[in-house]
Amino acid sequence: MKEKITKLVNVYKKYGFKGFMKKLKAYLIANYFDQISFKVIFNSHKYHQEIKNILEKTDYERIILWRSSFGYNVPLFQRPQHIARELSKQNCLVFYEVTTMTDHVKIIKKLTDKIYLTNFNNRALNKILKEELALINKPKYVQLYSTDWKLSVKDIENYLYEDYGFIYEYIDHLSPELAGTKDLPLNIIEKYEYVMSHDNVYIVVTADLLKEDVLKKRGKKNLAFAENGVEYAFWQDFSENYELDAEYQKILALNKPILMYYGALASWFDYDLVKKIAQTNKYSIVLIGIKYDDSFNLEKMEQEKNVYFLGPKDYKVLKYYARKASVLLLPFKICDITKATSPCKLFEYMALNIPIVTTDLNECRKYESVLIGKSHEDFLKKIDKALTLKNDSKYKEILNKEALDNDWSKKAKVIIDLIKKDEE
Repeated sequence: MKEKITKLVNVYKKYGFKGFMKKLKAYLIANYFDQISFKVIFNSHKYHQEIKNILEKTDYERIILWRSSFGYNVPLFQRPQHIARELSKQNCLVFYEVTTMTDHVKIIKKLTDKIYLTNFNNRALNKILKEELALINKPKYVQLYSTDWKLSVKDIENYLYEDYGFIYEYIDHLSPELAGTKDLPLNIIEKYEYVMSHDNVYIVVTADLLKEDVLKKRGKKNLAFAENGVEYAFWQDFSENYELDAEYQKILALNKPILMYYGALASWFDYDLVKKIAQTNKYSIVLIGIKYDDSFNLEKMEQEKNVYFLGPKDYKVLKYYARKASVLLLPFKICDITKATSPCKLFEYMALNIPIVTTDLNECRKYESVLIGKSHEDFLKKIDKALTLKNDSKYKEILNKEALDNDWSKKAKVIIDLIKKDEE
Protein backbone atom coordinates (compact mmCIF):
# COMPACT_ATOMS: atom_id res chain seq x y z
CA MET A 1 0.00 0.00 0.00
CA LYS A 2 2.88 2.35 0.87
CA GLU A 3 4.33 1.89 -2.61
CA LYS A 4 0.99 2.77 -4.24
CA ILE A 5 0.74 5.97 -2.19
CA THR A 6 4.26 6.97 -3.25
CA LYS A 7 3.36 6.27 -6.86
CA LEU A 8 0.25 8.47 -6.58
CA VAL A 9 2.31 11.30 -5.07
CA ASN A 10 4.74 11.09 -7.99
CA VAL A 11 1.86 11.14 -10.49
CA TYR A 12 0.50 14.27 -8.79
CA LYS A 13 3.90 16.00 -9.06
CA LYS A 14 4.19 14.99 -12.69
CA TYR A 15 0.72 15.86 -14.01
CA GLY A 16 -0.72 18.42 -11.56
CA PHE A 17 -4.18 18.23 -9.94
CA LYS A 18 -6.30 17.85 -13.10
CA GLY A 19 -3.97 15.32 -14.65
CA PHE A 20 -3.74 13.45 -11.36
CA MET A 21 -7.53 13.19 -11.01
CA LYS A 22 -7.84 11.93 -14.59
CA LYS A 23 -5.14 9.30 -14.03
CA LEU A 24 -6.62 8.29 -10.67
CA LYS A 25 -10.06 7.79 -12.19
CA ALA A 26 -8.62 5.65 -15.00
CA TYR A 27 -6.56 3.64 -12.50
CA LEU A 28 -9.52 2.91 -10.22
CA ILE A 29 -11.69 1.83 -13.15
CA ALA A 30 -8.95 -0.35 -14.66
CA ASN A 31 -7.83 -2.02 -11.45
CA TYR A 32 -11.04 -2.30 -9.44
CA PHE A 33 -14.30 -1.67 -11.32
CA ASP A 34 -13.18 -3.64 -14.37
CA GLN A 35 -12.57 -6.71 -12.21
CA ILE A 36 -16.28 -7.46 -12.16
CA SER A 37 -17.78 -8.03 -15.59
CA PHE A 38 -21.48 -8.91 -15.60
CA LYS A 39 -21.25 -9.21 -19.38
CA VAL A 40 -18.89 -12.18 -18.99
CA ILE A 41 -20.64 -13.61 -15.93
CA PHE A 42 -24.06 -13.72 -17.61
CA ASN A 43 -22.63 -14.91 -20.95
CA SER A 44 -20.02 -17.37 -19.68
CA HIS A 45 -20.99 -20.04 -22.24
CA LYS A 46 -20.33 -17.56 -25.07
CA TYR A 47 -16.84 -16.72 -23.80
CA HIS A 48 -16.01 -20.35 -23.08
CA GLN A 49 -16.81 -21.05 -26.73
CA GLU A 50 -14.89 -18.03 -27.99
CA ILE A 51 -11.71 -19.07 -26.18
CA LYS A 52 -12.23 -22.72 -27.13
CA ASN A 53 -12.38 -21.66 -30.79
CA ILE A 54 -9.16 -19.68 -30.45
CA LEU A 55 -7.38 -22.65 -28.87
CA GLU A 56 -8.73 -25.27 -31.26
CA LYS A 57 -8.68 -23.41 -34.57
CA THR A 58 -5.26 -21.75 -34.32
CA ASP A 59 -2.07 -23.51 -35.36
CA TYR A 60 0.60 -23.11 -32.65
CA GLU A 61 3.24 -25.05 -30.73
CA ARG A 62 2.92 -23.42 -27.30
CA ILE A 63 0.88 -20.89 -25.34
CA ILE A 64 2.34 -17.86 -23.61
CA LEU A 65 0.52 -15.63 -21.15
CA TRP A 66 2.26 -12.26 -21.01
CA ARG A 67 1.43 -11.15 -17.46
CA SER A 68 2.75 -7.68 -16.77
CA SER A 69 0.53 -4.63 -16.82
CA PHE A 70 2.75 -2.74 -19.25
CA GLY A 71 -0.08 -2.33 -21.75
CA TYR A 72 0.09 -2.63 -25.52
CA ASN A 73 -1.00 0.74 -26.89
CA VAL A 74 1.33 2.90 -24.81
CA PRO A 75 3.64 5.78 -25.90
CA LEU A 76 6.74 3.64 -25.26
CA PHE A 77 6.38 0.77 -27.72
CA GLN A 78 9.17 -1.41 -26.44
CA ARG A 79 10.39 -4.91 -25.63
CA PRO A 80 7.09 -6.42 -24.38
CA GLN A 81 5.17 -5.67 -27.57
CA HIS A 82 8.05 -6.58 -29.87
CA ILE A 83 8.79 -9.87 -28.12
CA ALA A 84 5.10 -10.80 -28.09
CA ARG A 85 4.81 -10.11 -31.82
CA GLU A 86 7.94 -12.09 -32.67
CA LEU A 87 6.95 -15.02 -30.45
CA SER A 88 3.63 -15.16 -32.27
CA LYS A 89 5.42 -15.20 -35.64
CA GLN A 90 7.48 -18.14 -34.36
CA ASN A 91 4.41 -20.29 -33.68
CA CYS A 92 3.42 -19.20 -30.18
CA LEU A 93 -0.14 -18.29 -29.24
CA VAL A 94 0.14 -15.19 -27.03
CA PHE A 95 -2.44 -13.84 -24.60
CA TYR A 96 -1.08 -10.37 -23.85
CA GLU A 97 -2.18 -8.60 -20.69
CA VAL A 98 -3.60 -5.14 -21.28
CA THR A 99 -4.25 -2.24 -19.02
CA THR A 100 -7.63 -0.70 -19.74
CA MET A 101 -6.10 2.70 -18.93
CA THR A 102 -4.48 2.67 -22.36
CA ASP A 103 -5.80 -0.31 -24.34
CA HIS A 104 -9.56 0.02 -23.83
CA VAL A 105 -9.99 -3.75 -23.97
CA LYS A 106 -12.57 -4.73 -21.36
CA ILE A 107 -12.57 -8.45 -22.21
CA ILE A 108 -10.49 -9.88 -25.07
CA LYS A 109 -9.57 -8.57 -28.51
CA LYS A 110 -7.85 -10.22 -31.46
CA LEU A 111 -4.76 -8.31 -32.54
CA THR A 112 -3.37 -10.89 -34.98
CA ASP A 113 -4.09 -14.58 -35.61
CA LYS A 114 -1.82 -15.47 -32.70
CA ILE A 115 -1.96 -12.45 -30.37
CA TYR A 116 -4.98 -11.70 -28.23
CA LEU A 117 -5.09 -8.60 -26.05
CA THR A 118 -6.54 -9.92 -22.83
CA ASN A 119 -7.91 -8.21 -19.73
CA PHE A 120 -6.60 -10.55 -17.03
CA ASN A 121 -7.99 -8.14 -14.47
CA ASN A 122 -11.47 -9.31 -15.53
CA ARG A 123 -11.91 -12.09 -12.96
CA ALA A 124 -14.66 -13.94 -14.79
CA LEU A 125 -12.69 -13.96 -18.05
CA ASN A 126 -9.49 -15.01 -16.30
CA LYS A 127 -11.32 -17.98 -14.74
CA ILE A 128 -12.76 -19.06 -18.10
CA LEU A 129 -9.39 -18.73 -19.82
CA LYS A 130 -7.70 -20.87 -17.16
CA GLU A 131 -10.39 -23.54 -17.42
CA GLU A 132 -10.10 -23.77 -21.19
CA LEU A 133 -6.30 -23.73 -21.12
CA ALA A 134 -6.34 -26.64 -18.66
CA LEU A 135 -7.91 -28.78 -21.41
CA ILE A 136 -5.11 -28.07 -23.90
CA ASN A 137 -2.25 -30.54 -23.99
CA LYS A 138 0.45 -28.17 -25.23
CA PRO A 139 3.29 -26.40 -23.40
CA LYS A 140 2.07 -23.35 -21.50
CA TYR A 141 4.05 -20.51 -19.97
CA VAL A 142 3.52 -17.38 -17.91
CA GLN A 143 6.01 -14.66 -18.84
CA LEU A 144 6.64 -11.39 -17.04
CA TYR A 145 9.10 -8.60 -16.41
CA SER A 146 11.32 -8.42 -13.34
CA THR A 147 9.87 -4.92 -12.80
CA ASP A 148 6.29 -6.22 -12.56
CA TRP A 149 4.77 -5.36 -9.19
CA LYS A 150 1.30 -6.75 -9.77
CA LEU A 151 1.63 -10.55 -9.58
CA SER A 152 2.72 -12.11 -6.30
CA VAL A 153 4.87 -15.18 -5.70
CA LYS A 154 1.65 -16.98 -4.75
CA ASP A 155 0.19 -16.17 -8.19
CA ILE A 156 3.31 -17.60 -9.84
CA GLU A 157 3.19 -20.74 -7.69
CA ASN A 158 -0.42 -21.26 -8.72
CA TYR A 159 0.61 -21.19 -12.38
CA LEU A 160 3.46 -23.61 -11.71
CA TYR A 161 1.08 -25.95 -9.88
CA GLU A 162 -1.07 -25.95 -13.03
CA ASP A 163 1.97 -27.07 -15.10
CA TYR A 164 2.92 -23.69 -16.58
CA GLY A 165 6.55 -22.84 -17.16
CA PHE A 166 7.69 -19.49 -15.76
CA ILE A 167 9.74 -17.11 -17.95
CA TYR A 168 11.25 -14.26 -15.95
CA GLU A 169 12.67 -11.43 -18.05
CA TYR A 170 15.35 -9.78 -15.95
CA ILE A 171 15.52 -6.53 -17.87
CA ASP A 172 16.72 -3.80 -15.51
CA HIS A 173 18.53 -3.08 -12.29
CA LEU A 174 15.76 -3.29 -9.70
CA SER A 175 15.34 0.16 -8.21
CA PRO A 176 12.64 2.42 -6.76
CA GLU A 177 13.49 5.07 -9.38
CA LEU A 178 12.34 2.77 -12.18
CA ALA A 179 9.30 1.65 -10.22
CA GLY A 180 8.36 5.26 -9.50
CA THR A 181 8.15 4.62 -5.75
CA LYS A 182 10.10 5.61 -2.64
CA ASP A 183 10.93 1.98 -1.84
CA LEU A 184 11.08 -1.01 -4.13
CA PRO A 185 7.63 -2.70 -4.17
CA LEU A 186 7.53 -5.90 -2.10
CA ASN A 187 6.14 -7.99 -4.99
CA ILE A 188 9.18 -7.13 -7.11
CA ILE A 189 11.60 -8.11 -4.32
CA GLU A 190 9.78 -11.35 -3.47
CA LYS A 191 9.59 -12.52 -7.08
CA TYR A 192 13.26 -11.73 -7.59
CA GLU A 193 14.23 -13.72 -4.49
CA TYR A 194 12.00 -16.61 -5.55
CA VAL A 195 13.52 -16.72 -9.03
CA MET A 196 17.07 -16.60 -7.70
CA SER A 197 16.39 -19.60 -5.47
CA HIS A 198 14.51 -21.77 -8.01
CA ASP A 199 16.52 -22.90 -11.03
CA ASN A 200 13.44 -24.41 -12.69
CA VAL A 201 12.46 -20.82 -13.60
CA TYR A 202 13.61 -19.67 -17.04
CA ILE A 203 15.53 -16.40 -16.83
CA VAL A 204 16.18 -14.14 -19.82
CA VAL A 205 18.70 -11.37 -19.10
CA THR A 206 19.31 -8.27 -21.20
CA ALA A 207 22.67 -7.04 -19.89
CA ASP A 208 26.00 -8.46 -18.75
CA LEU A 209 25.67 -7.20 -15.17
CA LEU A 210 22.29 -8.89 -14.83
CA LYS A 211 23.75 -12.11 -16.22
CA GLU A 212 26.58 -11.96 -13.68
CA ASP A 213 24.05 -11.52 -10.89
CA VAL A 214 22.15 -14.65 -11.94
CA LEU A 215 25.30 -16.73 -12.37
CA LYS A 216 26.46 -15.75 -8.89
CA LYS A 217 23.13 -16.56 -7.25
CA ARG A 218 21.91 -19.71 -9.06
CA GLY A 219 24.25 -20.65 -11.91
CA LYS A 220 23.67 -20.97 -15.62
CA LYS A 221 20.80 -23.48 -15.63
CA ASN A 222 17.77 -22.21 -17.60
CA LEU A 223 19.51 -18.92 -18.32
CA ALA A 224 19.61 -17.11 -21.68
CA PHE A 225 20.98 -13.76 -22.84
CA ALA A 226 18.79 -11.67 -25.15
CA GLU A 227 19.45 -7.96 -25.02
CA ASN A 228 16.98 -5.54 -26.56
CA GLY A 229 16.67 -5.21 -30.31
CA VAL A 230 15.05 -3.53 -33.29
CA GLU A 231 12.27 -4.11 -35.79
CA TYR A 232 14.79 -3.64 -38.58
CA ALA A 233 12.44 -3.67 -41.60
CA PHE A 234 10.16 -1.08 -39.99
CA TRP A 235 12.98 1.40 -39.32
CA GLN A 236 14.18 1.06 -42.92
CA ASP A 237 10.75 1.63 -44.47
CA PHE A 238 9.82 5.19 -45.44
CA SER A 239 7.36 4.32 -48.19
CA GLU A 240 4.56 6.44 -46.72
CA ASN A 241 4.45 10.22 -46.81
CA TYR A 242 4.33 11.79 -43.38
CA GLU A 243 4.07 15.50 -42.66
CA LEU A 244 6.23 16.59 -39.73
CA ASP A 245 4.61 18.95 -37.25
CA ALA A 246 5.08 22.69 -37.60
CA GLU A 247 7.30 23.03 -34.52
CA TYR A 248 9.82 20.52 -35.86
CA GLN A 249 9.79 22.14 -39.29
CA LYS A 250 10.74 25.45 -37.65
CA ILE A 251 13.70 23.73 -35.98
CA LEU A 252 14.77 22.24 -39.31
CA ALA A 253 14.57 25.69 -40.88
CA LEU A 254 17.28 26.94 -38.48
CA ASN A 255 19.74 24.90 -40.59
CA LYS A 256 21.78 23.76 -37.60
CA PRO A 257 22.83 20.11 -37.26
CA ILE A 258 20.16 18.31 -35.26
CA LEU A 259 21.23 16.19 -32.31
CA MET A 260 18.35 14.01 -31.15
CA TYR A 261 17.44 11.83 -28.20
CA TYR A 262 14.10 10.10 -27.83
CA GLY A 263 12.85 8.08 -24.89
CA ALA A 264 12.22 8.62 -21.19
CA LEU A 265 13.44 11.83 -19.58
CA ALA A 266 14.31 10.80 -16.05
CA SER A 267 16.76 11.26 -13.20
CA TRP A 268 19.39 9.16 -14.99
CA PHE A 269 19.39 11.50 -18.02
CA ASP A 270 22.49 13.73 -18.05
CA TYR A 271 20.91 17.17 -18.22
CA ASP A 272 24.21 18.90 -17.42
CA LEU A 273 25.79 17.31 -20.49
CA VAL A 274 22.92 18.44 -22.72
CA LYS A 275 23.21 21.96 -21.33
CA LYS A 276 26.94 22.01 -22.18
CA ILE A 277 26.21 20.88 -25.73
CA ALA A 278 23.50 23.55 -26.06
CA GLN A 279 25.87 26.28 -24.85
CA THR A 280 28.15 25.72 -27.86
CA ASN A 281 25.35 27.27 -29.94
CA LYS A 282 26.33 24.93 -32.81
CA TYR A 283 23.38 22.53 -32.73
CA SER A 284 19.65 22.17 -32.33
CA ILE A 285 19.07 19.56 -29.61
CA VAL A 286 15.72 17.83 -30.02
CA LEU A 287 14.28 15.75 -27.17
CA ILE A 288 11.27 13.51 -27.84
CA GLY A 289 9.56 11.36 -25.23
CA ILE A 290 7.84 11.32 -21.88
CA LYS A 291 8.75 13.04 -18.64
CA TYR A 292 9.22 9.89 -16.56
CA ASP A 293 9.61 11.93 -13.38
CA ASP A 294 9.97 15.61 -12.44
CA SER A 295 13.69 15.84 -13.27
CA PHE A 296 13.15 17.63 -16.60
CA ASN A 297 11.16 20.39 -14.92
CA LEU A 298 13.53 20.65 -11.95
CA GLU A 299 16.43 21.15 -14.36
CA LYS A 300 14.41 23.92 -16.10
CA MET A 301 15.19 22.45 -19.49
CA GLU A 302 12.34 24.36 -21.15
CA GLN A 303 14.39 27.53 -20.58
CA GLU A 304 17.53 26.24 -22.28
CA LYS A 305 18.43 27.89 -25.55
CA ASN A 306 18.93 25.45 -28.47
CA VAL A 307 17.02 22.67 -26.63
CA TYR A 308 13.58 21.72 -27.98
CA PHE A 309 11.22 19.30 -26.24
CA LEU A 310 8.56 17.92 -28.58
CA GLY A 311 6.79 15.58 -26.15
CA PRO A 312 6.02 11.93 -27.03
CA LYS A 313 5.57 10.74 -30.60
CA ASP A 314 3.80 7.58 -31.68
CA TYR A 315 6.13 4.69 -32.47
CA LYS A 316 4.75 4.56 -36.02
CA VAL A 317 5.91 8.10 -36.85
CA LEU A 318 8.95 8.50 -34.61
CA LYS A 319 11.31 7.37 -37.36
CA TYR A 320 10.26 10.29 -39.60
CA TYR A 321 11.54 12.71 -36.95
CA ALA A 322 14.68 10.72 -36.13
CA ARG A 323 15.86 10.37 -39.73
CA LYS A 324 16.25 14.16 -39.96
CA ALA A 325 18.89 14.10 -37.20
CA SER A 326 22.58 14.46 -37.97
CA VAL A 327 23.59 12.56 -34.83
CA LEU A 328 21.54 10.43 -32.42
CA LEU A 329 22.45 10.63 -28.74
CA LEU A 330 22.29 8.54 -25.59
CA PRO A 331 23.32 11.03 -22.88
CA PHE A 332 22.81 8.97 -19.72
CA LYS A 333 24.57 9.36 -16.40
CA ILE A 334 26.61 6.36 -15.31
CA CYS A 335 24.74 4.76 -12.39
CA ASP A 336 23.43 1.37 -11.29
CA ILE A 337 20.38 1.70 -13.55
CA THR A 338 22.24 2.63 -16.73
CA LYS A 339 25.11 0.18 -16.17
CA ALA A 340 22.57 -2.64 -16.54
CA THR A 341 20.53 -1.07 -19.35
CA SER A 342 20.24 -2.38 -22.89
CA PRO A 343 18.62 0.61 -24.65
CA CYS A 344 16.07 -0.29 -27.36
CA LYS A 345 16.77 3.02 -29.07
CA LEU A 346 20.43 2.10 -29.58
CA PHE A 347 19.48 -0.57 -32.13
CA GLU A 348 16.81 1.65 -33.69
CA TYR A 349 19.49 4.32 -34.14
CA MET A 350 21.62 1.71 -35.92
CA ALA A 351 18.78 0.75 -38.26
CA LEU A 352 18.36 4.40 -39.24
CA ASN A 353 22.04 4.40 -40.31
CA ILE A 354 22.70 7.67 -38.45
CA PRO A 355 25.88 8.24 -36.37
CA ILE A 356 25.52 7.42 -32.66
CA VAL A 357 27.20 9.05 -29.66
CA THR A 358 26.64 7.71 -26.14
CA THR A 359 28.11 8.15 -22.69
CA ASP A 360 30.28 5.31 -21.38
CA LEU A 361 27.50 2.74 -20.92
CA ASN A 362 28.44 -0.92 -20.44
CA GLU A 363 26.04 -2.26 -23.05
CA CYS A 364 27.06 0.37 -25.63
CA ARG A 365 30.74 -0.51 -25.52
CA LYS A 366 30.04 -3.77 -27.36
CA TYR A 367 29.31 -2.13 -30.72
CA GLU A 368 31.75 -0.83 -33.28
CA SER A 369 29.23 1.69 -34.62
CA VAL A 370 28.88 3.50 -31.29
CA LEU A 371 31.10 6.49 -30.47
CA ILE A 372 31.64 6.60 -26.69
CA GLY A 373 32.13 9.90 -24.86
CA LYS A 374 34.01 9.06 -21.66
CA SER A 375 33.59 12.57 -20.24
CA HIS A 376 31.54 15.63 -21.13
CA GLU A 377 34.46 17.08 -23.07
CA ASP A 378 35.06 13.81 -24.89
CA PHE A 379 31.33 13.56 -25.68
CA LEU A 380 31.51 16.93 -27.45
CA LYS A 381 34.52 15.72 -29.44
CA LYS A 382 32.70 12.55 -30.41
CA ILE A 383 29.80 14.64 -31.75
CA ASP A 384 32.25 16.46 -34.02
CA LYS A 385 33.61 13.11 -35.20
CA ALA A 386 30.12 11.71 -35.72
CA LEU A 387 29.24 14.59 -38.03
CA THR A 388 32.11 13.57 -40.31
CA LEU A 389 30.71 10.03 -40.52
CA LYS A 390 27.20 11.01 -41.60
CA ASN A 391 27.86 10.07 -45.24
CA ASP A 392 30.63 7.53 -44.67
CA SER A 393 29.60 4.36 -46.53
CA LYS A 394 31.84 2.01 -44.53
CA TYR A 395 30.51 3.35 -41.24
CA LYS A 396 26.94 2.93 -42.49
CA GLU A 397 27.70 -0.69 -43.37
CA ILE A 398 28.74 -1.27 -39.76
CA LEU A 399 25.56 0.39 -38.47
CA ASN A 400 23.45 -1.72 -40.79
CA LYS A 401 25.14 -5.00 -39.89
CA GLU A 402 24.84 -4.40 -36.15
CA ALA A 403 21.16 -3.48 -36.55
CA LEU A 404 20.46 -6.68 -38.51
CA ASP A 405 22.33 -8.74 -35.92
CA ASN A 406 19.94 -7.41 -33.29
CA ASP A 407 16.58 -7.86 -35.00
CA TRP A 408 13.79 -8.73 -32.54
CA SER A 409 13.18 -12.01 -34.36
CA LYS A 410 16.58 -13.22 -33.12
CA LYS A 411 15.80 -12.19 -29.54
CA ALA A 412 12.53 -14.13 -29.59
CA LYS A 413 14.32 -17.19 -30.97
CA VAL A 414 16.68 -17.14 -27.98
CA ILE A 415 13.66 -17.38 -25.66
CA ILE A 416 12.09 -20.17 -27.69
CA ASP A 417 15.35 -22.12 -27.78
CA LEU A 418 15.61 -21.77 -23.99
CA ILE A 419 12.20 -23.33 -23.29
CA LYS A 420 12.03 -25.70 -26.25
CA LYS A 421 14.83 -27.93 -24.94
CA ASP A 422 12.52 -29.06 -22.12
CA GLU A 423 9.50 -29.48 -24.40
CA GLU A 424 11.47 -31.96 -26.48
